[in-house]
Amino acid sequence: MIAHSLQAAPTRRFPSRRSRSRFPSALATFTTFAAATLAGCAGLPEAPPLPTDPALASAWHAALPHSGSSSGLARWWQQFDDPLLDQLVVAADRANPTAASAASRLEQARAARTSAGAALLPSVDGSAGASRGRQDLTLPGVATTASAALQASWELDVFGRARAGVRAADARLAGADAGWHDARVTVAAETANSYVSLRACEARLAQARLDANSRAETARLTGLSTRAGFESRANASLALASAAQARTLVTQQAEQCEQLVKSLVALTAIAEPDLRSRLAAKDSTIPEPATIAVPTVPAAALAQRPDVHARDRDLAAASADVSVAEAARLPQVAIAGSVGVARYEFAGAKLDGTTWSLGPLSVSLPVFDAGRRNADVRAARARYDEAAAIYAATLRSAVREVEVALVALQSAADRQADAAIAADHFDRSYRGVEARYKSGFATLFELEDARRSALVAQNALIDLRRERVAAWISLYRALGGGWRRAGDTLATNP
Repeated sequence: MIAHSLQAAPTRRFPSRRSRSRFPSALATFTTFAAATLAGCAGLPEAPPLPTDPALASAWHAALPHSGSSSGLARWWQQFDDPLLDQLVVAADRANPTAASAASRLEQARAARTSAGAALLPSVDGSAGASRGRQDLTLPGVATTASAALQASWELDVFGRARAGVRAADARLAGADAGWHDARVTVAAETANSYVSLRACEARLAQARLDANSRAETARLTGLSTRAGFESRANASLALASAAQARTLVTQQAEQCEQLVKSLVALTAIAEPDLRSRLAAKDSTIPEPATIAVPTVPAAALAQRPDVHARDRDLAAASADVSVAEAARLPQVAIAGSVGVARYEFAGAKLDGTTWSLGPLSVSLPVFDAGRRNADVRAARARYDEAAAIYAATLRSAVREVEVALVALQSAADRQADAAIAADHFDRSYRGVEARYKSGFATLFELEDARRSALVAQNALIDLRRERVAAWISLYRALGGGWRRAGDTLATNP
């Protein structure tokens, strides 16, 4: 059985097929992350500490997927040595609505962070006014009044409510940024999978057409032999049925390829005629990276996953929200003031100067709210518990996805040689039976059976190549968006 455990050591080794599974230790590395982050979950203090995991935060900022740029995204896929794949990934990154929605949420989070930061500072408003008329019945004549002033107000953050709001906004901004990167990684993986599936479909279609041509030729020759009296009518019917079946398989395979083309058009927003011309410029070879083997994976590489970082920031924001709710039950202190200039004209006389005021200094103390603020605190604590549970589940899911991708990648590699041998020898067997059939030493049933076995083996080899690359792409997705080789280990993408 293939072992696929992630040890707590700096790197993760993939042992041979004879090793025993040690899956229980797969969570060892991220147990440290979870324990540090969820330490305050069992019993939160009145003002819970920010549950920041320094190891996770530093790993994330040091391993930003594709360096946060579209050019970095394209560079990572260049190792497939397929320029069209690079183009499709970049096009999908620009056109996909999921990534666009994530970018919109990121901008909203930035605006919310600005608003939260503004609560720490005074607000200043300007006003100006002028009037003319008889304003007092005891005074004759008309008076003109003009004034301009600045009014300031400031809620003093005595109990940390505004500061906690800023921490929550910072955490949500970081989470939205991670969500944007996660959307881009997902779109890139989906596009690459669709392209690889299309190339595999085209390879199967080419095999189906070769098989259909061969069966059609066999049916033609069998028909001639039947009319000459050398073959039975049963053999002629079998040959015609086999040729018709082959044409059906060609039509079915072509339909699948058409559907995959349509999927790529939807993903990339490239006009279909343009996409078809680009696809036709290259043969149906399945793209593979230069080095597809992955012998080691650093356990800490999981920390670069955008979804893990996003859930970590959600938990930090939920903790800060508890502090906000707690502070809302305490008194609020505010101070106001103004400074301005004024001018007054009456009966030829003028009076002008400056005006100012400081105050009032107000203290607002909650007295009775029918339990609303206490309910807000309980709701905030419940949201914290929910965020903690989601974070822990995300960590477990991250480990599982990497483990599954590594197992699939290794399994495909282990089957590659045997599948190639099977395809080669089934093809040799078919050629031998075909030669015997043409010489009259093999029956048509033997020929069709050998032909069918050869086709199945060739298609199995094509599917295995596609499966191996798909597992490699799944590992790319599971590790949060790429890596680069450094010595004998995998390091994150620069």
